[in-house]
Order: sequence, then structure tokens, then C-alpha cells
Amino acid sequence: MKLRKELWFGFGLMAIIIAGAVGMLLGAEQITNGHIGLLMLSLVVVAIMLGFPTAFTLMGMGMLFTWLAYERDTAKTLDLMVQSAYKVMGNDVLISIPLFVFMGYLVERANLIEKLFKSLHLALARLPGALAVATLVTCTLFATATGIVGAVVTLMGLLALPAMLRAGYSVQLSAGAITAGGCLGILIPPSVLLIVYGATAGVSVVQLYAGAFFPGLMLAGLYVVYTIVLAKLRPAVAPPLSAAERAVVLPAPLQQAGATPPRHVLPGLLAALKGRRNHGVPAAYLLRQAFVAMLPVLVFAVAALWSYELVTRPQPVDDTPGLVEIGSGGAPADAPGGLAEPPAAGGLQEPPVEGGLQEPPGSSGLAEPPGSAGVQEPGAATPAAPGGEAAAEAAPGGAEAGAAQPAPRGYWTALGVCAVALAAFYAVLSFARLEVFKMLLGSFFPLLILILAVLGSIVFGLATPTEAAAVGALGGFLLAAAYRQLNLEMVKESVYLTAKTSAMVCWLFVGSAIFSAAFALLGGQELVERWVLGMNLSRTEFLILSQVIIFILGWPLEWTEIIVIFMPIFIPLLDNFGVDPLFFGLLVAMNLQTAFLSPPVAMSAFYLKGVAPRHVTLNQIFAGMLPFMGIQIVAIVLLYLFPGIGLWLPQQLYGR
Repeated sequence: MKLRKELWFGFGLMAIIIAGAVGMLLGAEQITNGHIGLLMLSLVVVAIMLGFPTAFTLMGMGMLFTWLAYERDTAKTLDLMVQSAYKVMGNDVLISIPLFVFMGYLVERANLIEKLFKSLHLALARLPGALAVATLVTCTLFATATGIVGAVVTLMGLLALPAMLRAGYSVQLSAGAITAGGCLGILIPPSVLLIVYGATAGVSVVQLYAGAFFPGLMLAGLYVVYTIVLAKLRPAVAPPLSAAERAVVLPAPLQQAGATPPRHVLPGLLAALKGRRNHGVPAAYLLRQAFVAMLPVLVFAVAALWSYELVTRPQPVDDTPGLVEIGSGGAPADAPGGLAEPPAAGGLQEPPVEGGLQEPPGSSGLAEPPGSAGVQEPGAATPAAPGGEAAAEAAPGGAEAGAAQPAPRGYWTALGVCAVALAAFYAVLSFARLEVFKMLLGSFFPLLILILAVLGSIVFGLATPTEAAAVGALGGFLLAAAYRQLNLEMVKESVYLTAKTSAMVCWLFVGSAIFSAAFALLGGQELVERWVLGMNLSRTEFLILSQVIIFILGWPLEWTEIIVIFMPIFIPLLDNFGVDPLFFGLLVAMNLQTAFLSPPVAMSAFYLKGVAPRHVTLNQIFAGMLPFMGIQIVAIVLLYLFPGIGLWLPQQLYGR
């Protein structure tokens, strides 16, 4: 019965699309090529909803309608197809897609998610809705590392859903947390969606990554806050964990040394080391435990010293205002071959001294001619001193240029806050929390370091997206090897799945290029532009209209189809309304989360249903997804009202 309802919905939606296209053709005074282009667009959407492959549907429709537009000239049609395909495949940014996908499959097969969920569940055990919060955090990290929504939702459905149901959590909250958290990978960098959008819209992927970082964290934070508030207000929906579920079992050597879960670590380890024969426990073992316990202090000290060196580093000397010969190193103006600005501002003139160039008055030291713009330290007004001392002080690398800068107040404030947090950490560090910390060291922090290394190298300009993706793929190899999951069979499977996914994305790009070229050739883009501009929309109204259309398209279509088919239609309109393509891309990326959460064609719901217990129905999963979809709408509104959430970091790093 459910399948019949879904079929009726799909057929009804296709009928509405076809009826709209026919009505548009019948209502037009004169049917132009632009109307034929809109008919092509409608037929493509219907064909995809019927299950035809997206890439080949786009190519087929594009070639057919291009052939009609060229008045059945096959040679021109084939030329357009080849040129469009070559243009897409020549895009270097697309190389990063298979590398990021490969990294994701390697991390997925490293069996890291089970350890990650268990350690986070114990670390957050005292929070209301601890299991759901741990699920969201695990999904956020794992989705960020893999970017594969289906894999994250499926694995968390096998791991977290039974644990939450056993703990008495409602089916709706459990399903909503898994499906919403699993979709975050299409927004938080390194996201394949952002690469596809950047290649389609001509926007820097590096800037998109920087812009999507804080909106992604904001959305994940809103999910967590909603879950905690709901669990606090309605404990029956998410009951607190029992003492047995929060219990942490200590290793036998620590128990032998007299450690108990509530006892503080540092006094306990010192007492064990000072005790007679270490209570039979090897001193090396106790020292290793002490090293793990002191690891946050060591990291804090290294980070404090490194950041202090960065903020007090001498400022570089500004470039010389005049023209200087390459390799002259700021030589005096009268040195052979050295070019200097003329003394007057009205073009090239003779020096003010008669007789041509002469040595300036003074002792043997060389000085700049009067009125010239010689090389000086900015702000220095001292005349040249005998012996060239002033020139030495003004030169790069002199005393003033090498002076260290005082650390700003913000540095000391941040250092103080971190020191207070570190003191609070050690004030509550018991042996039970030490075990949880060790579990996090083996699951949470390796994944976090991999993500930050990839993102940091991209955002701070240390590497291109392609180079960072290669580093990420190497990191996935190392993680799989560290967890003893690296073998030939696993690598072969990852390579096969990567090739399959990358081929799908690349064929989508080729199909989209051919389709877009045909659509533009027929004048469909011009017709849409005239229609939108004829509505006299304001900037806000245009953004609302575009986001509503994308939201509705998210019901029958996936994000790849929306990006490659409809973004080439929206992007040319942005200049007319003064919309930054980067900001529009962030809104679209957040909106496209609904492509996986909006019923009745919510792919994440079907991923979860495939691994959920039989008593969990599809309607319960849909009901659990709706509040999180509402949170997404709130996040889109916040991003629109406060665009600095997405644009602040690109402005700071790249001066946008």
C-alpha cells in the first residue's frame, strides 16, 4: 500500500510537470526555440523520475534537441558534444573528486566508526540525550571524513539505532538523529558537492570550503542543541543512561595498582609509583599511563609556544616604492644599473644638480639624492648619516626590521581561557575519564587530525584541493593500516567503488555540459532570464524564489542532478540581483540537505529502513526527520540574515 502511494505521488508530480509544459506551449503567442528548451528541461526531469540514468538522459536529450536546433546538421551537433565534453574533462579541480571519494572509502573500511561512537557515548554520558548527541557528533565527523551519505547512515543504523532503542529512546528521535547527522557530509568540507558546485558555477573551491566551514558547524550545533533541549524537556523521549551503561571498566594492571574509576589520576599514579614494588605493576606501564595523562599539557605547551612565535614574528618590510633592478637588493640610486624614481612628480627630468650625476655632499658614505624615493623603513625620516649607518638601519634585516612584535591582548586572553579549561580538565580527571580519553585518542583524534590536515592545507593555501585530497587519501591508507584493516581485498574494493562513483560524477558533468549547451543554444536561458526579470523581484524575493524551487526539486531529484541541471540556469541571473555566487552556493549547499531529508523521496530514510529492525516503519523515520528539516530551514534563514557566518572566513583569508 505504501509503494502504491509513492507511485501515485510520483506519477502525479510528473503529470503536473507535463501539464505545465504543455500549458506553456499552448499559451505562448508564438512558439520559439526558448519554449522548446523549456520543454526539453521538463522532459529531462520526467525521464529522471521514471528511473532513466541521469547522465545519459542529459546527453541524449541535449544531442537530440541540439540536432533540432541546428536544423538536423549532424556534424555541428557532434562538434558541440565533443567541445563540451573536452571543456569539462580539462578542469583540473575534478581530479580531487576521486581522491576524496577514495579517502572516504578507506576511512569507512577502517572500522573506526564503532570505536568512535562508543568513546563519544561514554564521554558525553552525563548530557541529556547522550546517545543521540553522540550519534550526531559521530555522524558529523564520519560524514566529514567520508562524504558518503549512504555509507554513514547505513553504518550508524547498524550501530547506533539498536543502542538507542535498547536505552528506551523514541524511534522518531533515533531515526532523525541518524539521518540528519549522516547528511552533514554533503555540506561540511571536504564536500564533493562543493567541488561540483564550484566547477559548475566557476567559484573557487578553496573559498567555498572556507565559507562552508562555519555554516556546517552551526547546523550540527543546532541539531545537538535541539536534541539536548528535547531530552531535557521530555525525558521519556530520551531517558538518561543508567549507571551500568555509563560504567567504564579499568584495565587489570591499574586495578592491581589500586586505581578505582572515581579516583583522581595524578595522585593515584604518583602513589602507585611510590608504593612498594609498584604494587606488582611494572613502572614502565605506570609511566606510560602518566605520559598519556600529561599529553594535554604537552600539547598545550607546544601550541602556546608556536602561536607565540607566530604572533610576535617581526613584520616584513614593505616593498620599495620605486623601480629597483632585479637582484640589486635596494642598492643606492647612483649605483650602476640601479633604477630610482625621478625627484619630480611630473615625469622624467634631469637631476637638480648641474652637470649631471654627482656624488652628494658628505663623507665617503653614500646617501640618497635629495627628494628621491629611496629605500627606507616605512615612517623613517632621519637623513643619511656618515658611514652609511642610516642606510643600514633602514635596510631589510636591520635592527628595526628584526624587532619582535608584542603579543596582542587577544593572544593572552585565549591563552588564559585554554589554561583555565586545562586546569578544569585535570581537576575532574579520574581513572574512568582517563580510559575514555584513551579511547578518544584511538578513534576521535586521529579522524579529527586527518580532517583538519586536509581542510587546513586547503583553507590556508598550503595545498590545492587536489593536493590536499591526495594527502587525505594517504591519511586514509595510514588509518586503515593503523587499525589493521589494510589488505589487498579492501584496497581493491575501495578502488572499484571509487572508480564507480567518480565515473558517475564525471559522466554527469559531461551530460550537464552538453545539456547546458543545448539549452543555451535554444535560447531557454534567455527566456528564463526575461521571465524572472519581468517579475521585478527584489534581491530577497529572488533568493526566496530560488531556494523554494531548489527545496521542491529536492523531493524527486538528488543533489547531483539539481547542481548539474539547474545551477547553470540560476548562476547567470545572480549578477542581475547583486548576489555573490559564493554566498548563493552556501545557501544552496545547506538547502540541498533537504534532498536527503524531505519525504517522500528521502534517500537517507530508505538507507536507514534497509538496516532498521522490522518494527521501525518508514512513516516513523519520516516523522523523525521532519524536526531536523525544520532546523535546516532555520539555519538557512540565519545564514541569510547573518551572511558573515559564511563569508567572514573567506574575507579574512582571501580578502573577499
